[in-house]
Amino acid sequence: MARLTILSPLLSLFLILAASKVVKSHGLALREATVEDLQLAFKQNRLTSRQLVEFYLREIQRLYPVLKGVIEVNPDALYLADKADQERKAKAPVTHSKLHGIPILVKDNIATKDKLNTTAGSYALLGSIVPRDAGVVKKLRQAGAIILGKASLSEWSQFRSDNAPSGWSARGGQGLNPYNPLAKPCGSSSGSAISVAANLAAVSLGTETDGSILCPANLNSMVGIKPTVGLTSRAGVVPISPRQDSVRQEGAILVDHLKIDNVGEIFSSTAENTALSAEFKVSLNAYLKELVTSPVRSLADVIAFNNKSKKENVKQYGQNLFLTAEATNGIGYAEKAALSSIARLSKNGFEKVMKKNKLDALVAGGGRSTPFAILSTPLALGGFPGIIVPAGYKDGVPFGICFGGLRGSEPKLIEIAYAFEQATKIRKPPKF
Repeated sequence: MARLTILSPLLSLFLILAASKVVKSHGLALREATVEDLQLAFKQNRLTSRQLVEFYLREIQRLYPVLKGVIEVNPDALYLADKADQERKAKAPVTHSKLHGIPILVKDNIATKDKLNTTAGSYALLGSIVPRDAGVVKKLRQAGAIILGKASLSEWSQFRSDNAPSGWSARGGQGLNPYNPLAKPCGSSSGSAISVAANLAAVSLGTETDGSILCPANLNSMVGIKPTVGLTSRAGVVPISPRQDSVRQEGAILVDHLKIDNVGEIFSSTAENTALSAEFKVSLNAYLKELVTSPVRSLADVIAFNNKSKKENVKQYGQNLFLTAEATNGIGYAEKAALSSIARLSKNGFEKVMKKNKLDALVAGGGRSTPFAILSTPLALGGFPGIIVPAGYKDGVPFGICFGGLRGSEPKLIEIAYAFEQATKIRKPPKF
């Protein structure tokens, strides 16, 4: 598949196609190049990791004023690139992983124990020191990947306020859709999507609680995967919530006009918000207390910081979601009832229709206003996987098609999505 995204808070790699103007190194077009293309170029001595990092750093500098997809670059990126080049010379290429020497951006809510900040886009966490790399970052480093920098995001993963626009954070500014600046980039992993779509990195790592991978991929002409909850490590990620079949030999069965019986109840239910508010407070307080140093140690501290900081634009955007979460008192009776309701809605809705009809995947088209919400919310509630691939453009703005499945069905979903992508090959890079 052109480039993949495996995100979650759940982690997801955004590997996407890229831009318009062709930049070449020894005949290799760096824009729109896949990781496989880059590794082949390394092997054939047509490209070095240093050359690749220098290219991405130039592109980030050139496009930051326009797109604001990257919040911070790693001052050690070139040193790490040189180290990867030396390792490649010392060992046969076959001994290295496919990510060795590949520059990767990570969302600014994913901890990196280096010179980069981890702030969730907020000045409240600027200067804080994390105790260790996030679990996924540790694995990336072990694979030889180069942490290029931090991708921007919707501040606090869009959980501070209902009034803040998607793609905005106090530290990163307003991220813009690379296809149309008037279109939403969506969030909360907006910078991850913007950056890979615009070829500012080969890979970007993001997170999702409800739609934060699938929605940006939908509106930025990307491939995005939200894995089954729990499939990837969430350790070291600024949290919101800790939650959230038979295999056939070939092909997929398509059934038209399916109906999720309780879909109306799913969207009218307040259970998800009730549970998330309580979980956010508990999880965030635990995360903040574990930091080595930090200007804030609790959600209450963050709220107080925002009220004092002009940079956080509280007068304009507010922080109503923070205030709602702070008013909760842990996982009590109401929260347990909400969690029970979520489990029931999931089992009697999406899971039921999948098993009853023996489906490989449920499919929904994307859109500009309510992108595949009919599918993304049920997937989020049940912790189910989903994958979205580019499907077309309307008024120059991309939209995708989303495939969702039962827990652990990622291989089948990738197979189906890959077949659609190869049959259509509809993605076009943005123009700058």
